[in-house]
Amino acid sequence: MTDPTPSDVALELERLRGVVEAGFARLDGQLALVVQRGDQVDRQLADHEARLDALEKTRWPLPSVLALVAVIGLALTLWQTAAQ
Repeated sequence: MTDPTPSDVALELERLRGVVEAGFARLDGQLALVVQRGDQVDRQLADHEARLDALEKTRWPLPSVLALVAVIGLALTLWQTAAQ
């Protein structure tokens, strides 16, 4: 095996440098895409939390609904009993 000349080594190093720069550029682009998607997910999560809070504020509490149904059932029973 022959020793490479300094110009061959410099040429290979320059080619290797270009390959590494291209790889870093590709990784940088992919990282930017991941960050953008993470921001979108954060915005969606905040939107869903706001919507869920709004739904929780407007829903009827279950015990109140059950008490209302019980009172209506009692009133109907008393009315039917009084009608006979």
